[in-house]
Amino acid sequence: MPDLILHHFDLSPFAEKVRLVLGLKRLSWHSVEIPMVMPKPGLTALTGGYRKTPVLQIGADVYCDTRLIAVTLESLYPSPTLFPAGERGISLALTAWSDRSFFEPGAGLSMGLNKRGLPREVIEDRKAFFNFMDFDSLETDVPHLTTQFRAHADLVDQQLAGRRFLFGEAPGWGDINAYFPVWMARANVPTAVNILAPFERLLAWEVRMGAIRHGDRMPMTAGEAHDVARHATPNPGKGIDAADALGLQLGDHVVVAADDYGRDPVAGEIITLNLHEVAVRRFDPAVGTVVVHFPRIGYRIAKA
Repeated sequence: MPDLILHHFDLSPFAEKVRLVLGLKRLSWHSVEIPMVMPKPGLTALTGGYRKTPVLQIGADVYCDTRLIAVTLESLYPSPTLFPAGERGISLALTAWSDRSFFEPGAGLSMGLNKRGLPREVIEDRKAFFNFMDFDSLETDVPHLTTQFRAHADLVDQQLAGRRFLFGEAPGWGDINAYFPVWMARANVPTAVNILAPFERLLAWEVRMGAIRHGDRMPMTAGEAHDVARHATPNPGKGIDAADALGLQLGDHVVVAADDYGRDPVAGEIITLNLHEVAVRRFDPAVGTVVVHFPRIGYRIAKA
């Protein structure tokens, strides 16, 4: 099995999701630290422009978005499973809830309560990146954002009634989805202690989630990761779903971009298009020929 290479930075809450998957599955992996703000040349040489964190590299295949990364790791390493109670569908659906509805007020609190102390380059980068935030009103929005974050935390607390984890006695992808905004708040929101204090079941579950840890992490440089890609051959495509409504053909040149924020487009030759995945082949002198994979949910595809 080729090495797993995670391109991330330690403070990234979305990277924490994947680090927990690696820990739950007790995997060894290589860690490539990327910058928190643009430019990120080591990353975008692999992705073709996609800048969100994290990205998983396996040889010359590059997987974007935590949902697809989780599904990919589950396919390669099915035990221990991310879906111990058979809750695959609802757990994957919960990704959209946690990535947007739960994450966004937590991110707003993180920025609003720390705005005056953050470096200017971080503020400017996040203004361009987080199109769902009104940076001019963040500080005055703190009470509203607090109400939203508390309400979502209470949903998690309710679900934990009579259970150690969201769907039973073992942790899974649903727990990881619900946990990462809480992890972010603990790290970045000065009022998190008070916000979360009433939720006793959540607090005990939070300790259990933290005990999963991150597996066996080994450092790697961006240059070493590029060498891995350059000397590897990407997996062949899975073909085109003839029933797909976009009407694209194998080999069409397309552009793929997120439909929420961080909409940096990635162009390439389409080799996979099915219900849950799109993949494009592209070339960069630094990494050679790579295939960049995205989930269908949350991404737009158009002819280049």
